Amino acid sequence: MDRRRFLTGAAALSAAALIGAPHATAAPRRTLSAQDWMAGRADSTPLQTLTIPGTHDSGARFGGLWSECQNTTIAQQLDSGIRFLDIRCRVTGGSFAIHHGPSYQNMMFGDVLIACRDFLAAHPSETVLMRVKQEYSEDSDATFRAVFDDYLDRRGWRPLFRIGDGIPALGEARGRVVLLGDNGGLPGVRYADGTWFDIQDDWNALPDPKYTKIEAHFRKAVRQPGKLFVNYVSTSAYLPPRWNSDNLNPRVHRFLDGAEASGWRGLGIVPLDFPNTRAGLVDSLIRHNG
Repeated sequence: MDRRRFLTGAAALSAAALIGAPHATAAPRRTLSAQDWMAGRADSTPLQTLTIPGTHDSGARFGGLWSECQNTTIAQQLDSGIRFLDIRCRVTGGSFAIHHGPSYQNMMFGDVLIACRDFLAAHPSETVLMRVKQEYSEDSDATFRAVFDDYLDRRGWRPLFRIGDGIPALGEARGRVVLLGDNGGLPGVRYADGTWFDIQDDWNALPDPKYTKIEAHFRKAVRQPGKLFVNYVSTSAYLPPRWNSDNLNPRVHRFLDGAEASGWRGLGIVPLDFPNTRAGLVDSLIRHNG
């Protein structure tokens, strides 16, 4: 009897060991959404090793076929997984108005910052890389800097920004906007500085030669990593941006999901026109982070 009880108890213990004690049970892995996809990456991750969906001329929603590059707001872009914004600022009355060429976009720089602040407050694992460029005004670098500093200090936006030398690791950038200054007066990382960036932005190429350049830049990012690659899918050659994006976005999406690009990581920033018109394109880019 004692032997039978011993064997029964031993079998039960063995079964428990196979099943696993409660404290050893692995927690289910949380599925990350487009809103918090950066949460799956370690703080030590260099931004240069990520694939970052972006928008070209991010605020350009008004002004007709030749001016419009987007049909979603900044907030909607961020919610969809976009993490690079291309912000074009006209100096006017001591403030920045968002423009695409002469077309005012019914938005001021402060509106862009509010959208970024609110998104990052709700999703502190994320960062936003922001190119800031002067558009449709020809003020000096010093004047442009003075207006920008007014936003930072008098209007209180400095805590939102990461302004420093070099491209930071993700942990340093989380919860903040990384400034990529495309103006000689701006502080921080200088956009297009060859020390940090490798950029394809042939904005006046027809769709077929443009697509060839896009593919080539993806290959270069994979084969020669190290810099922050920026690969613009957008072009306005001979046709309005929307028409060109209807040609290029599906081709880029098929390439990203195809056999050659399978397993590729670190494709860099990929700015798009009208990315939401191609279902799954932004998600496909995000998947190229592993």
